[in-house]
Amino acid sequence: MEEFNYKPKGTCSTNIKLLIDKDTLYDIEVTNGCPGNLEGIRSLVKGMKLTDIALKLEGIDCRGRGTSCPDQIATAIKEYLGALVK
Repeated sequence: MEEFNYKPKGTCSTNIKLLIDKDTLYDIEVTNGCPGNLEGIRSLVKGMKLTDIALKLEGIDCRGRGTSCPDQIATAIKEYLGALVK
């Protein structure tokens, strides 16, 4: 099990912690943001492959900000996966 922390940009959330088991999201914890929505996202993405999550959440916008908590989760996953390749 591996832990990866990411500082989101442009959202109310202040930290995204991914718990990863190989290529699968074991759990996610988002600090701040909209609690009900983030708990719903957490419930939906737990146990999914990282690449599938990133594809589903990437590009979602919150109130014209150009990003959102789901989009930042996708960004966190892509950053984690990019770090593995380097």
